[in-house]
Amino acid sequence: MRRDRVPRRLTVEATVWLWTVGHHHTPDCLTFLTLRRAENRHAQLRLVFRDGPGRIVSGYPFGAGDIASTGAGAILNLNEPGVVRRFLDEAAARGLLPTAHGIHDEDGWALYDTLTTGEGPASAEAAGSPEAASAEAAGSA
Repeated sequence: MRRDRVPRRLTVEATVWLWTVGHHHTPDCLTFLTLRRAENRHAQLRLVFRDGPGRIVSGYPFGAGDIASTGAGAILNLNEPGVVRRFLDEAAARGLLPTAHGIHDEDGWALYDTLTTGEGPASAEAAGSPEAASAEAAGSA
């Protein structure tokens, strides 16, 4: 069983990223994903997912780290490294990765919407993956 709040490592090319997932109930119910470079731990990007109309964050009946939309969106688990990588790639494409000291909060739902509608660089990579190609081939058969 993993310990909460212990940073996990994600290596992208030559850069090592540290990431954590958290959940708060004060004052609002929210789930967040925090990303930072291992060599610059004080410049953090925190993607915040607030509970609200049409938006679901972790809690019963969902598991820890789950976020979802009541529309056509998928359930994404922020504890899965592949999901974190997709958010990291989308944040980089939008120029959201911080360089200055401090915690930089961003609304994570905008990135979630892009990732779940099949747009953006992370979704393009997923669409070109062997799994996507075999799923597409199976769908056309």
